[in-house]
Amino acid sequence: MSKLSPTLQLACELIKRPSVTPKDKGCQTLMRQRLEAIGFDCQTLTFGESDNMVENLWAVKGSSGPILCFAGHTDVVPTGPESRWQTPPFDPVIKNGILYGRGAADMKGSLAAMITACEAFVATHPNYQGRIAFLITADEEGPAINGTIKVVEHLQKQGTTIDWCIVGEPSSTAQVGDVIKNGRRGSLGAVLTVQGQQGHVAYPHLADNPIHRLAPALTELTQKHWDNGNSFFPATCFQVSNIHGGTGASNVIPGTVEVVCNFRFSTEVTAEELQNHTETILKKHQLNYDIQWNLSGQPFLTAEGKLVTATVNAIKAVTGRDTELSTAGGTSDGRFIAPTGSQVIELGPVNATIHQVDECIKADDLDTLSQIYQHILKQLLV
Repeated sequence: MSKLSPTLQLACELIKRPSVTPKDKGCQTLMRQRLEAIGFDCQTLTFGESDNMVENLWAVKGSSGPILCFAGHTDVVPTGPESRWQTPPFDPVIKNGILYGRGAADMKGSLAAMITACEAFVATHPNYQGRIAFLITADEEGPAINGTIKVVEHLQKQGTTIDWCIVGEPSSTAQVGDVIKNGRRGSLGAVLTVQGQQGHVAYPHLADNPIHRLAPALTELTQKHWDNGNSFFPATCFQVSNIHGGTGASNVIPGTVEVVCNFRFSTEVTAEELQNHTETILKKHQLNYDIQWNLSGQPFLTAEGKLVTATVNAIKAVTGRDTELSTAGGTSDGRFIAPTGSQVIELGPVNATIHQVDECIKADDLDTLSQIYQHILKQLLV
């Protein structure tokens, strides 16, 4: 460990803590110690009850001026069968220049790079203008109800506004910094239950098969053209993820069928419009149905501005490469921060192995990432 760079040392210390969502397991305590040592004012914000209690960290250095916030999460997804890992998932190992461990890419590596970037920046620019902040949660990989969204609500009540936010999600595709996320699609989920009449398959006239009734409506939903997208977002996508129906017996017509589905939608359509169009189709097919909607995130976009410019320039200065702006992929906690008016981007390591067995990244990429973060700090606060 003593031979590793400060960023890699910290990344390994974080990976050692088995912080499977929503548990933090001391990660934020370690981060807090490092931040307090360089003058940050740190608060632990706890939300939820009993098993759902979540620890969050809000840390600020500076008393006035615009806030540049580093946002991220200490929780990780479950490891899966540990016997399938080359090495224990919470025992970080560097082999042939590759760092292995759960959270190496998503996103303890980014957290370590953020901390060391701030340590180096504060040491070399003690009189910077503005404020630096950290918004860290242990509830991103799970329900995300007692994490960033609650911290943002707390900050709004205090009148605190984040001007620029860098989320450390693993955004890169092949090389660190080759892609940054400057927005994300919205996510609208639904659980649709269609009622029928249970009966014997030999006597269909005495039953009403809800699967048969649903099929034409489901076909129309899957084939509908919702929008054309735009220069930043692909067209809205509707997908069915689960269908549950039947008793398990081959000779019973089911009484109900349940469909779990999701829209990933662009800024060209609203969640309300998607709901209305969907229910119009269901009613057109005269279904006896109930539908429960869950809007887990609105689409957001940081098309231009100081943060995007600073990030693109920093990546060019450190790596020599041009970066691509993208809104592809899943959701992130940026969806809770962007609606406050903050400019939000996501910048982190290569995402090829996130959530997989043997999650890993190139060890040197974390030092590169730390340097990029330092350059962004310098452009925005010096």
